[in-house]
Amino acid sequence: MRTLSILILATLLLAVPAIASEANVDIGDLTPANVSGNSGYTGPIWDGPKAVLWDNGPFITQYGTGAGGADESLVEPPDINHGWGCQWLSDIRLADDFDVPAGETWEITAITLFGYQSMGGPPSTMTAAYIEIFDGPPESATSVWGDLFTDVLTSTSWTNVYRVQPAVAGTGTDRPIMANVCEFSSPIVLTEGTYYICWQLDGTEASGPWGNPVTITGQLETGDAMQYYDYLWDFVLDNDSGAMKGMPFIVEGSVMSLENETWATIKAIF
Repeated sequence: MRTLSILILATLLLAVPAIASEANVDIGDLTPANVSGNSGYTGPIWDGPKAVLWDNGPFITQYGTGAGGADESLVEPPDINHGWGCQWLSDIRLADDFDVPAGETWEITAITLFGYQSMGGPPSTMTAAYIEIFDGPPESATSVWGDLFTDVLTSTSWTNVYRVQPAVAGTGTDRPIMANVCEFSSPIVLTEGTYYICWQLDGTEASGPWGNPVTITGQLETGDAMQYYDYLWDFVLDNDSGAMKGMPFIVEGSVMSLENETWATIKAIF
């Protein structure tokens, strides 16, 4: 079990909410918050995953209630944070865990990350994604795949979801959530165990990128994601409620059959 100092965490989050996390007041944004627009968007919209191995959690809380008939991800009081920083240029990282079940070997062909930039789109303003996978909590575990220097973004598009506060539900369009798909020509092969995906995003707007959390109506605690900020790893907590949050991501691919695994083992021997 990870052990972290709650006192240090609380001090960090309260001291730098505009960088590590984005609350309902966007301190430092160059454009006023809650400006409506984009409701007539007719560009590409993410059409969802195809071969899901792991879905780390939902973020849509209301379907069809947003501007122009879009879906919404509602910040539920007493929560106040829209999202948490994962800015590549500032070396701010997010991480969350997933499990490969006992006896299985996964061939991962794609990972989809979610996030937004305030006043950023649609269409998507994301330009890059960086992923590293660890065999445990990233502050102490071993890297088993990837790095945070190689851009692996394949495509990015709007999810048809806005991240909104209750006060602008139905009208707010400032934070359109983007699906950032990273496909791999050579599958990532992982055997049974618990792994952590660590990631960063980059984009063209002044604010963010921000990672939106797993959001479930009536449930404030939604996971145990972590954020790297100012050379420290800490849990992702809402600035007001203190609730721990998970971060949505989707892992796609296939489970290697026993026959394939056995044949691979035989070839490795000879």
